[in-house]
Amino acid sequence: MTAEWRLGGFGLYVHWPFCAAKCPYCDFNSHVSSSIDQDSWLAAYLAEIDRVAAETPDRVLNSVYFGGGTPSLMEPRLVEAIIDRAVSHWTAANDIEITLEANPSSIEADRFAGYRASGVNRVSMGFQALNDRDLKALGRLHDVETALRALDVARQNFDRINFDLIYARQNQTLADWKGELERALSFDPDHLSLYQLTIEDGTAFGDRFARGRLKGLPDDDLGADMFFLTQDLTEAAGLPAYEVSNHARPGEESRHNFIYWSAGDYAGIGPGAHGRLTLDDIRYATWTELSPNKWLADITAGRGEAGRSRLSRQDQAAEYLMMGLRTTRGLDLERYSIIAGLPIDDNKIKDLTEIGLLRSDRDHLIATRDGRAVLNAVISDLLPDQTSAPSR
Repeated sequence: MTAEWRLGGFGLYVHWPFCAAKCPYCDFNSHVSSSIDQDSWLAAYLAEIDRVAAETPDRVLNSVYFGGGTPSLMEPRLVEAIIDRAVSHWTAANDIEITLEANPSSIEADRFAGYRASGVNRVSMGFQALNDRDLKALGRLHDVETALRALDVARQNFDRINFDLIYARQNQTLADWKGELERALSFDPDHLSLYQLTIEDGTAFGDRFARGRLKGLPDDDLGADMFFLTQDLTEAAGLPAYEVSNHARPGEESRHNFIYWSAGDYAGIGPGAHGRLTLDDIRYATWTELSPNKWLADITAGRGEAGRSRLSRQDQAAEYLMMGLRTTRGLDLERYSIIAGLPIDDNKIKDLTEIGLLRSDRDHLIATRDGRAVLNAVISDLLPDQTSAPSR
């Protein structure tokens, strides 16, 4: 178990909690604010990096990810200072990936040039749809024309670009999604994140759904058809799935996300950020205060974390199984056995393999395309009885 996290790498996640508007489907920790004291936020982020670095010396930093919220609302000088502080504490990997999420409505050419100069080398843009009617229904502030202009600006500044789309939207047909995805692929992207719309409790969509006012959602059969169509079209275009919702040309996969999926260590700073840190051979889950104002006050008072808990071997093994099976690399069975202290039940593997939901590749266990379509059920079958899989 010693330094098991090294097989997954080490990353830094920076959560910027502010958005220009709250999308009705979003259950992330995001807040609308008319005034942001960016200097105070910068001081807090730097203090947090200093605190975490003191606990994690002599590490190689594989990635930095600015998530949100809408990190493209951050002034480039903040991004630059955060990156500089991080690489002053940790040795930057030769191929370090530094990603910043952006909404098309907040993209400006000068600002993107500033992010590039600060060290950002990858951007991820939230398109979500390629027709104006659905963008409005999803609460987005941009239209398709704005999104495509943003893509041009991003390509002028960055070699590595991702954009997100949501499918299985209200009143969307299979033909609608086929046309939209084909249009997205015509832009010759290197990476696409393609998510099926899920209705989450605590969101505006969740409230409408509970009241029976969210009409036109696809049934399970149509949702499955959209999933399989997505696999077919992206594979044909040279962007096969490498994870349940992520597609890329070979070599363009998200290195930061692979830290999560490979049970690496990552420091999470910012309101609501979670982390996984291995300290003195003990692996901890860490979390922070959700409220931006409370988080900022806590940092000022010298309290960066809301809490941390020691993860048992069973917890670690369950997380590795849940995350590893999301990817087409699959689960390293020997590594799982080392983490858990015992192997996965061979009979469970055999049963799921016989019905076409799993396959083995040397020492890795991989969910098939059919298996990824019902991944929660596959994971639930494989987990020990006292552990349950999270919702997807």
